[in-house]
Amino acid sequence: MLQIDGLTKSFGFGAAKLQVLNGITLEVKQGELVALMGPSGCGKSTLLNIIGGLLSGDGGEITLNSRKYGRKGPSGVVDVRRELVGWIFQDFHLLNNLSAIDNVAVALELSGVSTNEAERRAAAALERVGLGDRMHHIPDQLSGGQQQRVAIARAIAGNRPLLLADEPTGNLDIASGKDVLQLFKDLCHDEENPISILMVTHDPELAASADRMLLLREGKTETSDIRTAWGLEDQTGGEEE
Repeated sequence: MLQIDGLTKSFGFGAAKLQVLNGITLEVKQGELVALMGPSGCGKSTLLNIIGGLLSGDGGEITLNSRKYGRKGPSGVVDVRRELVGWIFQDFHLLNNLSAIDNVAVALELSGVSTNEAERRAAAALERVGLGDRMHHIPDQLSGGQQQRVAIARAIAGNRPLLLADEPTGNLDIASGKDVLQLFKDLCHDEENPISILMVTHDPELAASADRMLLLREGKTETSDIRTAWGLEDQTGGEEE
């Protein structure tokens, strides 16, 4: 569903040039939850921004469904942001004076959906994330986990096939974080309308619960597990606590 081939990105020029992505190649299948880990500054957010059409790459190609892009600037991939990719952030980015349903609906209206259709889709998305009884609550009346669910509803209401989640549980307590992860898994494994999610996280437990985990290191991705993600060597004959 998502295929990335040889994606590169650098910043700066000459001696100050910093090569951040050095030929990224990866794929995400339909209905798959993939966790992406790596040290701070390794390029995880840069990668998401290029996939999401917020930044252009220097080389390589992205194929999302049948749409090919990767080296065009944001103005050349407006359709990617409107139709193909939804975002979920660490901060919920909700409008404090709007109810949950209005926070979801307004994003749809801004993309050209009629008011009645936006409200219908918003209500359906909130039901899907388990907030059918909280639609008319404003953010201050919702817990952190519930606010993140509103943000997730906003991301899925546009029927986009791919969600990019950048540290989605960073502002949540452990229990709420686990609830959000379970919601992600339910969305991905939905038999009728599966969504694919690429999730950046520093939480090894969260990453271990994904369908697959990738490590971004030295500008490239590789299949990983918890030990390699944390730079641990495989030790035999020793004891672990």
